[in-house]
Amino acid sequence: MTSYILPVIVTGIFLYAALKKVNVFETFMNGALENIKTSFDILPALVILMTCIGVLNASGAVNAITEFISPAVEILGFPPQCIPLALLRPMSGSGALAAFESVLSQNGADSFVGRVASVIMGSTETTFYTVAVYYGATKTKNIRHTIVCALAADVTGFIVACTAVRLFL
Repeated sequence: MTSYILPVIVTGIFLYAALKKVNVFETFMNGALENIKTSFDILPALVILMTCIGVLNASGAVNAITEFISPAVEILGFPPQCIPLALLRPMSGSGALAAFESVLSQNGADSFVGRVASVIMGSTETTFYTVAVYYGATKTKNIRHTIVCALAADVTGFIVACTAVRLFL
């Protein structure tokens, strides 16, 4: 049954377009052209973001920050092994995925640390990437309080992830 859903939806769209007398090919080409233009508009922001992530990883800044804040987060009950994941998650999905894989390979998926890392991956967002893409696509220059609020939500997600794992698993 599920293998027929996509063909049925696509056929339904074409039938609807035919009923409304819409030139599907021309509409598709216009949409594709608009998306290519949007891609070029957001490309500089993405290049800068990826460069910054590469510099942070290569410079050892992530490891230095992890070592510096480990004692404080241990007191709060947050596993220090998840700090690199918490630092990279707001910036890069691929960087966070690499940190996540490292946490799981070193601690196991069924450990407290592995479960906290899993909940973090499922409940937080790549904040800077998302802001770069959406604000770049809409050409918005003034982001006002977006970053502060989004990072506050990420920190809340990290804390709740740890708390939820302690309470429920």
